[in-house]
Amino acid sequence: MTTTEELELNITIDENNLITGAIDVVKHIRPTWVTNRLQFKVFTDGITNKLIGVYDPDHYNEMVLVRVYGNKTDLLIDRADEKRNIRILNKAGHTHKLYATFNNGLAYEFLPGEILTIKTVRQREVYSLIAKRMAQMHKLTLNDYPDINREPMIWKKTERFMELMPRYFNDPDKQSRFQSMIKPIAILEEEYKILKNKLIMLNSPIVFAHNDLLLANVLYNKEQNTVTFIDFEYTAFNYQAFDIANHFAEFAGVDNIDYSLYPEETFQRSWLRIYLQCYNGTRNVSEDDVTKLYEQIQQFTLLTHFFWGCWALIQYNYSTIDFDFSRFAATRFNEFFKLKDQLKFHSK
Repeated sequence: MTTTEELELNITIDENNLITGAIDVVKHIRPTWVTNRLQFKVFTDGITNKLIGVYDPDHYNEMVLVRVYGNKTDLLIDRADEKRNIRILNKAGHTHKLYATFNNGLAYEFLPGEILTIKTVRQREVYSLIAKRMAQMHKLTLNDYPDINREPMIWKKTERFMELMPRYFNDPDKQSRFQSMIKPIAILEEEYKILKNKLIMLNSPIVFAHNDLLLANVLYNKEQNTVTFIDFEYTAFNYQAFDIANHFAEFAGVDNIDYSLYPEETFQRSWLRIYLQCYNGTRNVSEDDVTKLYEQIQQFTLLTHFFWGCWALIQYNYSTIDFDFSRFAATRFNEFFKLKDQLKFHSK
């Protein structure tokens, strides 16, 4: 027996005791499964949350994924919006079903597939699926959800991150790294003002966007020739060019970021042509249309680096996940300033 309705469970999982907590959740979702037969798969790709899969060995494809929110991530993410986004996109046939919510996390459907790598994301048979799927998501009008904010989320979210960014760390080692690796906050605040003023002028279309399409958030099912997007913590209406630029920036990876892997212009134009054919509903896409979107993306790439640099500094302060957030923040901000100079993106 499997429950079909979405459950609300009064359970809080200790992030240091994932298995026990996950069993408590799964008992409600798969009540006929025998506890001492259960097996577990711990996923390590996330740097915001902790994720574990629970399954009966005879029913692997009915695995339940249990995600526990990272420490203080409610400061960064609107969890009510996230759950609504999953429901919307599942109804549209875009992603997994949400089985249950609990006090500090979610349980949801397992979908077979492999997360992308820096190699598979560049394969034409894969990236063409991603471009089409993103276009399909961007075309969702959500007319049945009139209360959803249609303003681009990126400005309020970035400004919220900047409010939360620490100015000082009580830990002397963290403070030393912060001062040696990150430019003064006052400089970042001034850069943000310039960035916002110039990017607004580009008039990129506002669409229902994923906003965090890193490689680990795309599942590729080779047998079915499909891709599925997952993790909708930042999904909201936003600029089309930001969502695509953010995906391209993720070609460089996360653990050992290498911006030599950022897609070259020829690759981007091929990707964008496929995207625009789907988004516009016609194969007749002009080179001018591709060029316009390409040029917008180059400038919005600046915002992706700035946004995730701010995010990483907050995580550096609060997260208990074993990841070098200070190095990640420094890498993103360094790339921001490098690209800004290359694009001659200045206030005048």
